[in-house]
Amino acid sequence: MSNTPESNTPNLQYPIGNYTPQDSHTLEQVHALGVQIAEQPAKLRLAVAGLSEAQQDTPYREGGWTVRQVVHHMFDSHANGFIRLKLALTEDKPTIKPYLEAEFAKLPDSSLPIEVSLSLLDGLHLRWSYLISQLKTEDLERGYMHPEYQKFYSLGQFVGLYAWHGAHHTAHILELRKREGWL
Repeated sequence: MSNTPESNTPNLQYPIGNYTPQDSHTLEQVHALGVQIAEQPAKLRLAVAGLSEAQQDTPYREGGWTVRQVVHHMFDSHANGFIRLKLALTEDKPTIKPYLEAEFAKLPDSSLPIEVSLSLLDGLHLRWSYLISQLKTEDLERGYMHPEYQKFYSLGQFVGLYAWHGAHHTAHILELRKREGWL
């Protein structure tokens, strides 16, 4: 399914579409993506504002994570992303350590109040977006190897992926609110 004019049925798994990496990015594009990353915590806070505990424990789609799990996942993922950026800036094409995000989402800390991860995201994104804003053109050649995909990700692709990732999960919550009438 897609969100095309021919189909009024939203794609519940990829409400903003799949991430499609660009082969290269300009420094200006990367800095603009960094601004999107800086804005993500505020957008996520708006998306979850006023949700009851029961609503936070509602999956965004059948077989999907709950809103609470999505919020905690965003911190888990973005904390890993921040460290990946620092590794790419300090090492020569480091191989990053993947993690089992679905297993992380089952750990007991995923049942904590969402404010815990919302607060952590505020500080994390402040540091992350600041670091992105300081990138120079020569930094764009840096990146990391992802052993699961046997692929090198440039910093431009990496920043694009995480800008998409935040918007992707925020859209999960917003689409759920719309479908359920929780506006």
